[in-house]
Amino acid sequence: MTDTPWMTRNWFVSPWNYLPEVTKELNFAKQIKIHDITLRDGEQQAGIEFTKDDKIRIAEALAEAGVHRIEAGMPAVSPADAEAIKEIVKRNLGPEIFAFARCMKEDVKRAVDTGVKGIVTEIPSSEHIIKYAYRWSLEKAIDLSIEATQYAKEQGLYVVFFPIDSSRAEMSWYLNLIERVAKEGHMDALALVDTFGVLGPHAVRYMVREAKKRVNKPLETHFHSDFGMGVANTILALSEGAEVVHSTVLGIGERAGNAPMEEIVMALRTMYNIDLGIDYSKLYPLAKLVEKLSGQKVPTNKPIVGDLLFSVESGIIASWVKNCGDEHLTEVFPFRPEFVGQQEPKVVLGKNSGLDSIRIWLSDLGRDAKEEQMTEILMQLKSESMQKKRLLTVDEFLNIVDRVLA
Repeated sequence: MTDTPWMTRNWFVSPWNYLPEVTKELNFAKQIKIHDITLRDGEQQAGIEFTKDDKIRIAEALAEAGVHRIEAGMPAVSPADAEAIKEIVKRNLGPEIFAFARCMKEDVKRAVDTGVKGIVTEIPSSEHIIKYAYRWSLEKAIDLSIEATQYAKEQGLYVVFFPIDSSRAEMSWYLNLIERVAKEGHMDALALVDTFGVLGPHAVRYMVREAKKRVNKPLETHFHSDFGMGVANTILALSEGAEVVHSTVLGIGERAGNAPMEEIVMALRTMYNIDLGIDYSKLYPLAKLVEKLSGQKVPTNKPIVGDLLFSVESGIIASWVKNCGDEHLTEVFPFRPEFVGQQEPKVVLGKNSGLDSIRIWLSDLGRDAKEEQMTEILMQLKSESMQKKRLLTVDEFLNIVDRVLA
């Protein structure tokens, strides 16, 4: 097989993605970085409490996967958080380590004390949040931003200006804010922040273009998934030239979560031929680690890392698996399981199974049956699966086989 961008041994996606009529509109940056926020924004999901050791283990796994930047936490949250950040910095894992801070000099000072090289400085940027949630004047938000970002620069930090809720801000006010901070304060990069996941993909494209007109700085994406748009919005922003992706493992985070890292990097690799230098085989092990340490159960059908993605119950698809074999596995699945560190494909037995499912199981178990016996085995299997409302185990299948063959 001759590889193409859409069809390799490891994946088979749509050739439509690569049509000149499609790609001519794309303007991806030459280098795109992953800025992982699992340890900060991810932990803000209700019910997640990472210990210091948890954070170190996750940071190590992120580094092994090849993530470029890690936002290790917010020092102002607690002394334990500050200590975790210091320890991650001390280990010199490879990725650039950032801290998160409010636009307040004392927060910036706490970040400096942890030894990080970069800082993400937040300020409310929508008038209603400033007025109702913070009870500030609009000018105070601007003044704090200018003061804190300038101070961060003086401390030698790489500064990402992070105006929260910018997607719900009145546009002229927001553009004035970022322009003034760029001129009177400091920013090395600007984060486009859709705090409540309320941007549609086409609005993202316009937002990127307008931000570029006002500030000649690298743009970073920070999109939430309240309406399921986190990944799509991230891809749209990148296609307009944004350079850094804020994402979390499994998409954990406030409310409906953040854009999931594993989905973004796989979409870029397979659908846009953009290799971020990630070790894709680490995606599933990384997801399982975060699942364990966060206590959050991952849906079995979650894209890229769900446990049942490569389990086949449908009799028709089981026939495809049997006929295609390993050589043509991507005719059945859009990417090979081992490419992301996933489990091998397997045919499972349930209500939707077919005769080829029975043939596969009998062969694997070293059993044999006549055609009419296999039909009876299938009928009994379907009945028992419906009664139990689940897949059947090996022992349950063998009991049916023994009854039919007796």
